[in-house]
Amino acid sequence: MSSTPRPYASHPVRVAVQIEPQHADYDDIRRAIDTAEEIGVDIAFNWDHFYPLYGEPEGKHFECWTMLAAWAEQTERIEFGPLVTCNSYRNPDLLGDMARTVDHISGGRLVLGIGAGWFQKDYERFGYEFGTAGGRLDRLAADLPRVTSRLAAGNPAPRRTPPVLIGGGGETKTLRIVAEHADIWHGFGAPDVIERKHAVLDDWCAKAGRDPGAIVRSTEVSTVATDSAEAERYYSIGTRLYTVAINGPDYDFAPVRAWLAWRDAKNGG
Repeated sequence: MSSTPRPYASHPVRVAVQIEPQHADYDDIRRAIDTAEEIGVDIAFNWDHFYPLYGEPEGKHFECWTMLAAWAEQTERIEFGPLVTCNSYRNPDLLGDMARTVDHISGGRLVLGIGAGWFQKDYERFGYEFGTAGGRLDRLAADLPRVTSRLAAGNPAPRRTPPVLIGGGGETKTLRIVAEHADIWHGFGAPDVIERKHAVLDDWCAKAGRDPGAIVRSTEVSTVATDSAEAERYYSIGTRLYTVAINGPDYDFAPVRAWLAWRDAKNGG
């Protein structure tokens, strides 16, 4: 394990839940977001797809941004956002103004998760051009300045500038885009994989003239136990945002509660 100081390790530990908007009635989702806020979750995410990602492929499913607007009204404290929205599905100026509006509805609690898209079924069924992974990433890089410029230009201005979260681990394009635009990087993989990605991202930050400590490091831990060596390893390499994904219709919060207790112990509270 590297002994190099990790500037991003100074951020407090936070816990997020991804309430997957599939295989559930909206009443189930409404109760889940209420529970997330009541038990002290820091951030609630949904995702930006049009069909279930697993289970019954034509099962129940709901759209991302209309749901986020409802969450903005329903909640009072918790931050929330998409993990992640697909920039291909909406004109980038429109997406920026949608984000500004949802930010206002919530009083400034939106996290703007965004990515290049990957689920081919969404593209084909809704009439979007799927193209190539490289082409979608190039479009993300081109669209992000338009999204954030439109968000900032609206009247009234956003209550806060929503932090930008970018997911994905491609070392040539994705992490370069993260270094240039993101406040949070969300990665996937075992700790050794994530540690290598951290180093690549740090290198891209140096090239972009960006402080690597400004980017919070995030990962999904849905199958990781809080008392495991793996959890401690994620922590030791500087991961500070931990996301637990839960699926409908039951939305079991038991693993989320375990991570909240772990968070509080790590933060000394």
